Amino acid sequence: MKKLKFFLIASAALFFFTAIFCISVNVYMIRSTKGFVYHDLSSLPQKYTVIIPGAKVYKTTVSHVVRDRLEAAVNLVHNQKASRYLVSGDHGRKNYDEVNGIKNFMCQYYTVEESDIFLDHAGFSTYETMYRARDIFCVKDCVIVTQKTFAPRAVYLARKLGLDAVAYEAPEVLPYHPRTKNSWRLRESLARVKAFLDITFHTKPKYLGPQIPITGDASASWD
Repeated sequence: MKKLKFFLIASAALFFFTAIFCISVNVYMIRSTKGFVYHDLSSLPQKYTVIIPGAKVYKTTVSHVVRDRLEAAVNLVHNQKASRYLVSGDHGRKNYDEVNGIKNFMCQYYTVEESDIFLDHAGFSTYETMYRARDIFCVKDCVIVTQKTFAPRAVYLARKLGLDAVAYEAPEVLPYHPRTKNSWRLRESLARVKAFLDITFHTKPKYLGPQIPITGDASASWD
């Protein structure tokens, strides 16, 4: 009975301290990045690169999450808030390619010059996207377009990795169901903890490689 009691107390204590740690990380990340997250285009500072983190794509189209980010990114460039696009996403399998899917959609449905679009084929996470933006694409300053829920983590990672970064909350082309947003918030609360640990322990990306400066030839990043 004594061993069982000790186990229950230890488990409860571990759960309590883990919960406090997770809550603290979330509060810290949201508060510390508040001044770098924008929802008003007119007040957004000008940066050279707009980073579009990848999300679900399909054979002939993109998800609503990607569409929102593209609408925002194209609008930023048209308003001279950025000059080059860095599309980052999952292209780790032959039968699934986020970055080319996004690039093709941009060129087909928006007035985007193909020569302005750089592709990061190994942006498997937001952390890897920002790490590779710095080390592979030599990005110095950027605006990250993403949904409001994800903006604090994205800009936290970018700035901790040394980028002069801000985030822009992509307006919703079509409203999301409240259930979807609640699911995002739950997953994001855990993703922020992982992001904090990645920064703390200096996690290395799965892939690095030769540099392709964002100021150079975009076709060097294509396949």
